[in-house]
Formats: sequence, structure tokens, C-alpha cells
Amino acid sequence: MKIHITHGRLVDPAHQIDRPAELFIADGKIAALDAPPEGFVADTVLDARDRVVCPGLVDLAARLREPGFEYLATLDSEMEAAMAGGVTSLAIPPDTDPPLDEPGLVEMLCYRAKRLNKAHIYPVGALTERLEGKRLSEMAELVDAGCVAFSQANVPIDDPQVLLCALQYAATFGFRVWLQPITPRLAREGVAHDGEVASRLGLPGIPTAAETIALFTYIELARLTGARLHITRLSSAEGLALVCRARAEGLDITCDVSINHLHLCDMDIGYFNANCRLSPPLRSQRDRDALRAALAAGDIDALCSNHTPVDDDGKQIPFSEAEAGATGLELLLPLALKWGSAHGLSLLDTLRRVTIAPARIIGSKAGQLAVGARADVCIFDPTGETTVTRQQLRSQGKNTPFLGHNLPGRVCHTLVEGKVMFGG
Repeated sequence: MKIHITHGRLVDPAHQIDRPAELFIADGKIAALDAPPEGFVADTVLDARDRVVCPGLVDLAARLREPGFEYLATLDSEMEAAMAGGVTSLAIPPDTDPPLDEPGLVEMLCYRAKRLNKAHIYPVGALTERLEGKRLSEMAELVDAGCVAFSQANVPIDDPQVLLCALQYAATFGFRVWLQPITPRLAREGVAHDGEVASRLGLPGIPTAAETIALFTYIELARLTGARLHITRLSSAEGLALVCRARAEGLDITCDVSINHLHLCDMDIGYFNANCRLSPPLRSQRDRDALRAALAAGDIDALCSNHTPVDDDGKQIPFSEAEAGATGLELLLPLALKWGSAHGLSLLDTLRRVTIAPARIIGSKAGQLAVGARADVCIFDPTGETTVTRQQLRSQGKNTPFLGHNLPGRVCHTLVEGKVMFGG
């Protein structure tokens, strides 16, 4: 299949390209920019006039709910959502059922995804067996099966000795460890940020110290072992300061923030809005503003959806009993554009946080449109709008704090390896 994308504005943060250009695709790869290769005859021509042509988005946290939670979502439904959102590469957390702690499970997941022939998946293996925080998983075998890193998802290790051993082992082989900073005994029973809103609503709180104390531990153990850390879903200004300090000292640490924590704070809980029941919890307006500024300054590396489909039964109950999570794959691009516009960033800088930056964290060559690269492409209308309604969302999870919002940007086409997977 040969495709010619014409009249588009090509934006490729990996190569600092932002200009009108013609894009030529052949055999699933980028064949040429501007001028067609010799003898090139397009099977399909896509007119991208007044539209942006950029690399397919890369998402660092997308729970597709398989295996084990198919009643909440399926690979098929969530990959459809990814295509509608222009997301072509997905990192999959290990908290499936059973967890991704065995090579056979990882291989099965990769096989299922490949058969669907939509987004590329990058499994993140369980750091410990069954995510129980007691025995290390067989990391080397999991890497051979396709894992790109190791994590406990949001199930922290309570025993520092186990975490030390895990980081030592990972450092020996150069594996990156992804950790969400949670101190279990401080976060226990908590459902919201420990502040005025939680107090007014009578909700058990999770203090900022639950994040910072965990980060102190992770950073000290990384310093001791030389392990490569990725801190997932930062939620507080204090936690951000710790990460920045560690990076300034030369530690190999990257970090990300979710679209929800970039735009929302604990005030958005309102009167017990269960769609705002998230993990980590939405923190104060001060924390939100610090995260927004840090992402713009480059102190936070990447933006992710933290896509976690939840069914209505998990949300239409009292806030303190509701399941944490929100759908986000289809909102990653518009919410990134909304943030970038608010901070006066160029489109190049905005898209960097959802393309090449997360691709580098997972060690992938995705997120770029260089000649010879995989032809994963998103074409979107920057002047269009995405209306967030239950009917419009393709994800099986229909719950998000942004229901009813009109957001900037509208995905027109998504291509995966040179095949049009979304759009006419």
C-alpha cells in the first residue's frame, strides 16, 4: 500500500520539523518527504489541507483490561479508542488478572494485539511475582517475551529490602523500573487529597507525604544501586521538587504526569463526582499549577492518559466506594493541545510530550516521521473540536471528568504501519 499525504503541516518534534510538506508512505514505512521516490504511484491520496500531520501519539499508561477484566473493556474496544485518539503506541501496566509476571502471559497479550493489527503495545512486566512485593519476577525472561520495563503499577512494595534487591537486579541488566510513589500505610483507606475539600466532604484523605516519603526511598535506593527509574503519575509539587533535585544530582530518573492531574484539582470533586476518583488522587490547585509549569519547562518528561476504563457499576456508587480510574485515550491529544495553548507553547513543543519523549522512555523508535521509520501517523484538525460525550467515546469505559466538555483538536485519520485505521 502506497499513500501520499498532501498539503499537510508536518510537525515532527523528533527532528524539529514544523512546515508544509508532502509525506509519502510505502510498505508500512515513511518513504520520503516533499518529493516522491522514483516510480512512486500512490494507491491512496489523503488531503491534509489545513491539518497537522504528526507522529502517532505514544501513551505511557493505558490499561486495556485484558487479561482478566474483559467485563470492563477489551483489547478490541480500547484499541478502537486509541485509533480514534491518534494513539499508535501503548505501554501496558502489569496489573491485569493474572498480573504480567509470566512470559506466557506477555506473549499471549502481544499475540492478541498483533492479530488485531491496530496500535502497537509495549508491555510493562510485573516487578514482583503476582505484584505481591515478596519475590522478584523473572525479569530476563519477561524481557525476552516483550516487556520494555518493570513496575508494580499502583501496588507498591511495602518491604524496602525487596525493592532494593529488585533495583539491584534491574541495574545489573540495564532494565528500567517504573514506580508510582505511594506509601501504603499513609495512603490506606484514603480516597482523596488530604486537604480542605476532603475535610469538608468527610472523605478519608491521602496526604502528600504518601508520595514524598515513597520518593525519598526510591531516590535513595536508585542512588545506591544505579538503577534507571521512571516515576509514574507525579501528583504533587513536593514530589516534583524531589525528582528535580535527584536529576540535578545526575541520577537517571524520568517522570510523567497524567492528563487528569494536568487540568484538574481536588476542587473538581465538587459534590462527590466519582469520575474524579483517581489514583493518585487529584491534589490542590497549587500542585496542579506546579505540574503544568514543570511539564512546560521540561522538568516532567511526558504526558500520559492513565487510561483506566471503569464501568458504570464502579462509578455510580458513593465516592469513597467508587473504583479509581477514568478513560483517557481519546482525550490525550485534545488535552495536550489545551495545556500547550494555555502555556503559549509551540505545537512542536506540545506534541513532543506525547510523541518522541514517551517513546524514548520505553526505548522505542516510535514517535517520529523520519524516512525509513514506521509509518505511524496522526492527522488532526487543530481548529476542530472534540466533544466528550458517552456516545462519542469508543472506549468501553465511558467515565471521565471531562464529559460534556468541548476540547480543542479533532483527529481525522490515524495510520498504523501505513494502513488507515481511523478516518475515511
